[in-house]
Amino acid sequence: MGAVRILRTPEDRFADLPDFPYEPRYADVPAAGGGALRMAYVEAGPPDGPPVLLLHGEPTWSFLYRTVMRVLAGAGLRAVAPDMVGFGRSDKPAEIADHSYAAHVEWMRALAFDALDLRDVTLVGQDWGGLIGLRLVAEHPDRFARVVAANTGLPTGDRPMPEVWWSFRRAVEAAPVLDIGRFVRAGCREPLADAAAAAYDAPFPEESYKAGPRAMPGLIPVGPDDPASAPNRAAWERLGRWEKPFLVAFSDGDPITGGMAPILRRHVPGAAGLDHPTLAGAGHFLQEDAGERLGEVVAAFVRGAA
Repeated sequence: MGAVRILRTPEDRFADLPDFPYEPRYADVPAAGGGALRMAYVEAGPPDGPPVLLLHGEPTWSFLYRTVMRVLAGAGLRAVAPDMVGFGRSDKPAEIADHSYAAHVEWMRALAFDALDLRDVTLVGQDWGGLIGLRLVAEHPDRFARVVAANTGLPTGDRPMPEVWWSFRRAVEAAPVLDIGRFVRAGCREPLADAAAAAYDAPFPEESYKAGPRAMPGLIPVGPDDPASAPNRAAWERLGRWEKPFLVAFSDGDPITGGMAPILRRHVPGAAGLDHPTLAGAGHFLQEDAGERLGEVVAAFVRGAA
């Protein structure tokens, strides 16, 4: 495989982001075929505070966690929110074929552990942030202290995906112009301000930058022989032995992942005996609809008050 063609969003696209005062930081991770990809992340809170790794999903970026970060920082925690490769300020491989589930797991591992050397981490994973983050927890359990699963799952292709997800996948595949802001709006219960919708559009000046958002639905295992099925089954097996605290903090209004909440609570030993909150009035993007509440839940969980 030859060198990957990389696009990098001009910095001026990120001017005047609402309620997002965090300075971008960057680290390089290895790219397929040689070279490096630049991944972006933002931080808030004391550098020596307990680290909380906030992983976003499709088609958002670290901007999604702006309210959660403020709450966590106020509680004395170190909030670290990366942008997945292909999203936010991170480099964007230009072809859909440049993206794979395994590659995204490895890119995030390289950032979190090789570049940032995070330890005793609290994972907060939503959407693809959980699909990637739960793999990291299963494969590197010594790095993590606890987990917050929020509107996410770990599909293996052994169970059918809900029809609402198939509708989303078909819409992404068929759209001649992928309207990122509209997709985020559709996943919120509360109205999304125009400035926030524009912030979700910001990483993508034109269609050529959108290989990441276009690729992700097709990387979800939908059959038992998918390339990610066996690694995800292995992760489920390891999570079935995870005894560190595991909080399931889903919204009450996510038709895509809602069915996963009771499965995670039953399967993971570390979920036993915890008071798992349901965030009322929130949709798929609970960080938008209930960011303050989610931040309070995570902060209390890390501080042992959950």
